[in-house]
Amino acid sequence: MGTDILIPLESNPDVMNKFLQKLGVPSEWNIVDVMGLDSEMLSWVPRPVLAVLLLFPVSKSYEQYKEKEEKLILSKGQDVSIDVFYMKQHLSNACGTIALMHSVANNTDRIILRDGPMKAFLEEAKPLDPVARSKLLEKTESIINAHKELAQEGQTRTPSAEEPVNHHFIAFVHKDGMLYELDGSKSFPINHGPTTPDTLLEDAAKVCQEFMARDPNEMRFTVVALTAAD
Repeated sequence: MGTDILIPLESNPDVMNKFLQKLGVPSEWNIVDVMGLDSEMLSWVPRPVLAVLLLFPVSKSYEQYKEKEEKLILSKGQDVSIDVFYMKQHLSNACGTIALMHSVANNTDRIILRDGPMKAFLEEAKPLDPVARSKLLEKTESIINAHKELAQEGQTRTPSAEEPVNHHFIAFVHKDGMLYELDGSKSFPINHGPTTPDTLLEDAAKVCQEFMARDPNEMRFTVVALTAAD
């Protein structure tokens, strides 16, 4: 199964919520659209917010910044809480699933998972390193099959698994007083500095705006949040 190329999940809250609930996330938590990043639009997002997910185009400027950022962190270092759950992405087009799993895995103190694929995976994955967690995901048929099923839903034409994908999902979470960017294609989590459960949305929005500023001519950005259901 590790050689599978998946069809990417659509950035559609209905699809994402079906996926999460299929894995055992209770319906009192769900994904909602973030319609804008200014303070007025953010005020419409239900609270509490447990995670923010960004879908963005993978551009030359993004790749250049990613390389520069990694070199800077490797030279200067950064603090990363041991409580951050992070996994690498080795399965093609699985970034949406991994972003959702990062969002849930780092909030199991708030989300009481039902018995199911997510709970079982996290229990087995917790003691593993990020690469081993990725390999475990590739072998977890219940999660991979849920991805395949839900990737067929949505409002846009379903692409084939072989079509090139130039968009990428990442997640932002709060852990131990810090804002972390969790991107399975990077070498490690990125610590973006202090945040709180109450300011996670606003602080993550600022980082999302930095992504957008690096590609000012690009409009294909989507932001969603994992929040308490209305």
